Amino acid sequence: MTKLKLGPLADDKPIKLTVAIPAAVFRDLQSYAEVLGRTSGQGASDPAKLIVPMIQRFMATDRGFVKARRAGSAQAAPGSTERSG
Repeated sequence: MTKLKLGPLADDKPIKLTVAIPAAVFRDLQSYAEVLGRTSGQGASDPAKLIVPMIQRFMATDRGFVKARRAGSAQAAPGSTERSG
């Protein structure tokens, strides 16, 4: 069985964002959606729905980003009203 980094996709209220990607990347997304559908038993999902989970997974596993984010949070003054997105 193929072990993918993405699991079942969560249903969440989206914010519309338009992104242009190369055709080769889109074809890879289509292939990934097909493989994910076969392994999850849910059928192929819309390739566009893979983009957000992939970005989330990438950011969550990027050690440099996680470290910088923690350092930025630690530098915020206690009781500060500054909020992150």
